[in-house]
Amino acid sequence: MTDVIVVGGGASGLMAAVTAASSGAEVTLVEQNDRVGRKILSTGNGRCNYTNLYQDPACYHCENVSFPWKILQQFDVRQTVDFFQQLGIHPKSRNGYLYPNSDQASSVLDVLRMECARSGVEILNERKCMEICPEKSCFLVKTNSGKLRARKVILAAGSKASAVSGSDGTGYTLAKELGHTLIPVLPALVQLRCRESFYKSISGVRVHGQVSILADGECIAKDKGEIQLTNYGISGIPVFQVSGAAAKALYRGSTVTAVLDFMPDLEWEEFLQFLDTRVQMRPEKTLEEFFIGLFPKKLCDLWIRLGKFTRGQRVDSIAKTQWKELAQRIKQFGTIVAETNPFEQAQVCRGGVDTREIHPQTLESNLVPGLYFAGELLDVDGLCGGYNLQWAWSSGHVAGREAARA
Repeated sequence: MTDVIVVGGGASGLMAAVTAASSGAEVTLVEQNDRVGRKILSTGNGRCNYTNLYQDPACYHCENVSFPWKILQQFDVRQTVDFFQQLGIHPKSRNGYLYPNSDQASSVLDVLRMECARSGVEILNERKCMEICPEKSCFLVKTNSGKLRARKVILAAGSKASAVSGSDGTGYTLAKELGHTLIPVLPALVQLRCRESFYKSISGVRVHGQVSILADGECIAKDKGEIQLTNYGISGIPVFQVSGAAAKALYRGSTVTAVLDFMPDLEWEEFLQFLDTRVQMRPEKTLEEFFIGLFPKKLCDLWIRLGKFTRGQRVDSIAKTQWKELAQRIKQFGTIVAETNPFEQAQVCRGGVDTREIHPQTLESNLVPGLYFAGELLDVDGLCGGYNLQWAWSSGHVAGREAARA
C-alpha cells in the first residue's frame, strides 16, 4: 500500500504527485495513456503559455465564485515561476504571458517528468482507473490492470475537452460514483457556430473587433481582440473568452446572439463623423473603393451585398439613412449562435465537480475523507492566456501538499 495515488497524469496530476512526494509521501501516479502530460504538449500552440503575470479573481469562472481564488492564493503566480525556475524553466514574458525560454512545451513536460523521477514518484502508464472504493482506513483503486491501495487519493483525471490528448471525461464518472454532484459540463474556450449562410463568403478573414454575447437580449460577456471568421461562424481569442458564457446560455435554452463591433475603438457618433469625413475627402470614390485600407475586402463585399447597394455607386450619392444602416452593420453586426464546436475542439470545459462539496482550503472532499481533487475536473475554468495551467499548478500543489499530510 502506498501513501498517495494520483489518478491522472496531466498538468495538475503531475504537480500533485511531485508536491506530495517532495513532502515525504510515497506516491503512485496512474495514467490511462501511454505517457503522461500529452495535453501540455499542445498548449500555447506547442510553446506552453504556462502562466500569466496578471492574476485577478475575474480571470476564473466557477459557480462557487470565491472558491478558485482561495486555492490560487496558496500557490500563486510568483511561487509557480519560482517552482519552474528551480526545475530549469527560465520564463520568457510576452506582455505578461509566460512561456519557457525554449519556446517548447516539451520543456515543461520534461522537467516535470524529471522531477517525478527525482522525488521517487512511481508512474504507471496505460492504467485506466475503473473504480475508487473507500475502505476503512484506505482506498482500493481498481484499474484495468490490477488493484492498488493507498491511504489518500487525488482525483486529477481531467475534463472532456480536447479528447485527442486522452481527456475522455471518465473522472466525472468516478466523482459521481463517489457521491459528488456535477455542474453541467460544456465546451469552453471554443469556436462558435452561427446560423447565417454567408460565412463561407468571408471565411479566412481576421479583423480587430469586439464580440458581445447576448442571451435573450441581455449582454452576458464581451471581449476584444482579433476575431477570426470561419466557414461556419466565429473564432479567435475574444470568441474563445466569451464561449463559455455562450455555452451556458445555449444549455439553458436562451436565444444567443453574438454582436460584432468591427470598429470598437470609436464610439457611435465618432464613427459616424469618421465616415462622413472620409466621404468628404474623396466623394468620387465608389463604395468598394471607399473601404480599401479600412476593412478586409471580403467583409466589405458582404456589407455592400447585405445593404443592397448598387455596384459602382459613388459614396456622395448614398443617403444619410443608408450610411447609418451601414455604420450599424459595422458596429453592431448581429449573428445568431446555434451551438459551440464540440468537446474535441474545446481547450477546456465549463462546469465539473461542484466545488461546494470540496473544502476551499485543502481540496479534500467533504463527502469522502481522504479524497482530493485537482485541475479541470472541478467546476473551475480560466481565461485563455495561461490561466487554466495556473489553476492546474495551484490546485495540484494544494491537493498534493494536503494529501501528503498524515
